[in-house]
Amino acid sequence: MNPNVLGVSNKGLARAANLPSRAYVTFLAGNGDYVKGVVGLAKGLRKVKSVYPLVVAVLPDVPEEHRHILINQGCIVREIEPVYPPENQTQFAMAYYVINYSKLRIWEFVEYSKMIYLDGDIQVFENIDHLFDLPYGCFYAVMDCFCEKTWSHSPQYKIGYCQQCPDKVQWPEEELGPKPSLYFNAGMFVFEPSLPTYNDLLSTLEVTPPTSFAEQDLLNMYFKEIYKPIPNKYNLVLAMLWRHPENVEIDKVKVVHYCAAGSKPWRYTGEEENMDREDIKMLIRKWRAIYHDKSLDYKNNVINNNNKFMPALSKARGGFGYITNPSAA
Repeated sequence: MNPNVLGVSNKGLARAANLPSRAYVTFLAGNGDYVKGVVGLAKGLRKVKSVYPLVVAVLPDVPEEHRHILINQGCIVREIEPVYPPENQTQFAMAYYVINYSKLRIWEFVEYSKMIYLDGDIQVFENIDHLFDLPYGCFYAVMDCFCEKTWSHSPQYKIGYCQQCPDKVQWPEEELGPKPSLYFNAGMFVFEPSLPTYNDLLSTLEVTPPTSFAEQDLLNMYFKEIYKPIPNKYNLVLAMLWRHPENVEIDKVKVVHYCAAGSKPWRYTGEEENMDREDIKMLIRKWRAIYHDKSLDYKNNVINNNNKFMPALSKARGGFGYITNPSAA
């Protein structure tokens, strides 16, 4: 195991009786089919018996129909206003990443003391509530990989250096200076909402040179001093299966990130590169089994399990309304 990666115990799960102000949170924009991913995530968290709610931060362009789908799955739907980066950012960042700057809004959700962010193309296959018990004051996420072509502009890619296998190619400090800071994938992270942090993130965005990975690069730069890596079982980026199989124990993976091209389970065809692998097919089947399991629907789950916590949560949500956020960056 990489000595930089923080081990995390499964012990000490929080109980509903003493539930603090904690929640999972994801982000949704537009009227496309990503709402299916969020529904799958909500049902996955329910299947593993998480005691924490799922908050969905939606942009104004998410249609009412999709909001009601999420509300009916027990989600707390909270409308946010977009965060627009400086124009010089948008012309350099990859276009489909630009909208993700709006994810910075989740730092405004200060009614929660700690949150775990999960992208909508993520599924949770084992309970990870224990991550909320990680010490405060740090930013926790899984280390990313420098081996994909989108990193071709970087010295890491050009010399073949990757933090996933740091002994394979040594970083030449005498030629390129200090080794790069550890870099995380921003599809999953544990953080603490804070208005001062949110405002500082926006101020930093205004003066940050343009980069390819948009908000992920910004977050890596901003939190590099307090970032603590956690094992990749908490955010298995699918490309790790063929780029660094020696670092993956598939039977221990708790969270899978379906971010490789062609891997979205709700539109999977198996035709794209690497998508005909047996391990990929297995993970697609696991996601679909959860998504199509009617017993995991919010209403059915409450009735079938006589769960006292979930009806209480629905009452606290004010009859499944959604929360708007009128502020603008």
